[in-house]
Amino acid sequence: MDNFDEYLRQGEPNKAEKAKVWKTAIGLQQVDGLKPSEYLIATAKQNIEGDISIDEVKQRIDSYYEESPVKDAKNRTEEADKVSARIAEI
Repeated sequence: MDNFDEYLRQGEPNKAEKAKVWKTAIGLQQVDGLKPSEYLIATAKQNIEGDISIDEVKQRIDSYYEESPVKDAKNRTEEADKVSARIAEI
């Protein structure tokens, strides 16, 4: 969960707020035992930086899993990523 702490320390209001939103979204998934992918973390950072919108985050996550479907039913990373992005959007 330390992935976004640097943005909280920097103190830029917009980035700090987005970092809090992402930490919350990912934290809620971890309560259910779900772990986000590194791809989601990297994409979320791009959103925090203002490089991409939340709609683009969702599009990239959808495309990522269309191109590389997860075949292991026990691995619920796709679910964690998509739900985290939806929570962040709200």
